[in-house]
Amino acid sequence: MKHYAIKYLREEVLPTPFCSGCGNGMVINALFKALTELGYEDLRNFVFCSGIGCAAWIPSPHFKADTIHTLHGRAIPVATGIKMMRPELNVIVISGDGDLAGIGLSHLIHAARRKLGIKVIMVNNMIYGMTGGQVSPTTPRGIKTTTTPYGNIEKPLDVASIMATMKVPYVAKWTTYHMMPLKNSLKKIINTDKFSFIEVISQCPTNYGRNLGFRKPFEMLKWFKENSIPISKAKNMKEEELEGKIIVGEYLNQIE
Repeated sequence: MKHYAIKYLREEVLPTPFCSGCGNGMVINALFKALTELGYEDLRNFVFCSGIGCAAWIPSPHFKADTIHTLHGRAIPVATGIKMMRPELNVIVISGDGDLAGIGLSHLIHAARRKLGIKVIMVNNMIYGMTGGQVSPTTPRGIKTTTTPYGNIEKPLDVASIMATMKVPYVAKWTTYHMMPLKNSLKKIINTDKFSFIEVISQCPTNYGRNLGFRKPFEMLKWFKENSIPISKAKNMKEEELEGKIIVGEYLNQIE
């Protein structure tokens, strides 16, 4: 019996270019598991858009679907154009924090304002991983990177909270440790026609992990587990108590 993911993959381009232990493969697995449980036999009615960065390689060239690898930060404008011209298509953006929270943040905000029916999956490894480990807009305070050798002094962007503030119909944040709830969130947004946003905190052992002293990828997953706080609990905690923590869960759900 073939693995359930095979029907969605272009086998001729495997293996992926991702580093050993990278969380991108786990995101692919969660998405394909969601599609399988929803009964999709192929990706014929889907279009996947991505920008530039490690996470941008998730759909293109690996998915057996129409995929568009756009310019840096421009995945959402392209997805918007596709959805406006072909509203019957299921348009999904998959890209990273540098692409969506850095260079493309203005496009993300305006897409949330318009609430056009595209879905955005931001795979957040909290660093510019593909270009050498530079600080990104989501890098936590105090983290050493190649461009912050003494530690990041800036407060990171909380993109999921920004989307929730804009009353996006569906907003969730998970880590690659939380595979089951991530899969369930993906199932919810795949079949909706409303703008949706999911942030996935993902491990980058090569650049981010080594800056924290992690030697193996599973150590980062353990760190995700130990430092994640459910949003229901976080609402009753002080800001200083939440410093450096990952607030996981559904921030908004207006699609059910």
